[in-house]
Amino acid sequence: MFSYQYGQYAMFTTVVVVVIATCSTASVLGQPDKPTADRGGCPSPGLTLNGTRVVPRSGMSPDFSTLSEVKFPARLPSPSGKGSVSVASSSSAEAETPSRICKIKCVSGQWVGPLCQEINGDGRFQPILKSCALDEVPPNLILSFKNRIIVEFNTTIPHNSTISARCQEPIGTYKLSGPSVLNCSNGVWSSPIPKCQPTTLFTNYSENSPPTILVRVPSGSAAVDQNGGLVVFPGSILHLECLHLRRHGDPEWTWTSEAETYLTGWAIGNDERNWKYRLSIYYVKQFDTGSYTCTTSRGINNTITLQVSDIHCKPVPSMNLNPHLNYRASGHRLGQTTYFNCPPGFFLKGSANITCLPSGDWSNSPPDCIMVKCPPITVDDSRLIMVEYNDTYGKRAAFKCAWGFQMSGVNSIECLADSTWSHRIPTCTEILCPTPVVPLNGLLIEDSAPGRHVVGSMVQFSCGEKHQLIGKPSMVCTENGTWSHSTPYCEHTYAFRFR
Repeated sequence: MFSYQYGQYAMFTTVVVVVIATCSTASVLGQPDKPTADRGGCPSPGLTLNGTRVVPRSGMSPDFSTLSEVKFPARLPSPSGKGSVSVASSSSAEAETPSRICKIKCVSGQWVGPLCQEINGDGRFQPILKSCALDEVPPNLILSFKNRIIVEFNTTIPHNSTISARCQEPIGTYKLSGPSVLNCSNGVWSSPIPKCQPTTLFTNYSENSPPTILVRVPSGSAAVDQNGGLVVFPGSILHLECLHLRRHGDPEWTWTSEAETYLTGWAIGNDERNWKYRLSIYYVKQFDTGSYTCTTSRGINNTITLQVSDIHCKPVPSMNLNPHLNYRASGHRLGQTTYFNCPPGFFLKGSANITCLPSGDWSNSPPDCIMVKCPPITVDDSRLIMVEYNDTYGKRAAFKCAWGFQMSGVNSIECLADSTWSHRIPTCTEILCPTPVVPLNGLLIEDSAPGRHVVGSMVQFSCGEKHQLIGKPSMVCTENGTWSHSTPYCEHTYAFRFR
């Protein structure tokens, strides 16, 4: 990465900087450096490569004294903050950000800038305003940029951009101390990063903690937006439960909606009546939109912002779904969830469920069903022969051994649902017959290496003088590792003389 440095600014670019400047006279390159006071104009701007200052060879520094401005291509966010920025990955942001023309101007012997053109703008040059740093974030705080949760910090947010802040769910269990929306203006946030304060649910119902507000929707649907507000579908039944010990006094519900009154009071159930102070809204309507605050007898409060909105997401059947994908949908309105699964032989790639968000979008794209395949099998042993092969779920690979070899292991393996084979690939070992016993008073004649009898090898027998061979004179080593016949023996012969 290159950068030109001037004053307190650093302009980063991913291309070699080329001077295409407007000049008061012709630019002169390759002349020896002269003192700035002797030549007038501005000094050479510093060139930095990957954070290291690049110093030109002696006598080869370009002469900038006659230049009124220097233009160069650069990749960086738009001057207005409209350029694309990936909060989660700076490398992808660099790849996606298009190149623009920037310049620095020589004013009274000093470089001023940078000034850059808008992408697809009218060609005018505008100042590059500083981004805002986003370093450590307080615990339990969730920040969103361009409707996406920021998952990597120690980054920057462009000038004139807005981020949303909310506490982690369940909603109402932490109190946001600070604004829910922050704006970046020339390197400065509009407010300090807010914090999330634990409520009574996490502090053993301390009187010095904000009360927890639990949300229950026994009928209808609701969801939390990126600013931490509760969006409720019209017609829903909503209970807001303020968790506060009854012995500490009665809390108070207040609201900013147009409704004059709501049903409030301690819960009736024996297990709830001493710690849940409830506000109920039946069949929520548009005029119920507003803020609802529970304040304890000590004046400590917590607030939930309610927005009533008729939000529907795109119906699941109208999406381009994988033909193998099964789904079960409770509906496609706000807060409703669709569940997915794949049939045997396929695995689910993506989220197993998606929820309709307050933005009108599903929380994720529909998943995909990918056919289960087992790792490919490569047979490097010439003694092992694969006679059948299918690497998809439920199918098999079958093997046999070459003539004269026997198999160790199973002769077929099956592709399982977890993309693994049911057994190891078998191996083949050479079949050998045992060395036959030499008959007493006989001889053994071998046709192969002595003492090594492979399949098909033959041995022959003969007897000594005055002995007769009883049995087969030869036998062959068979594929089951045994000889084709029993070993013969030699019987003594007697000579009889007749008169």
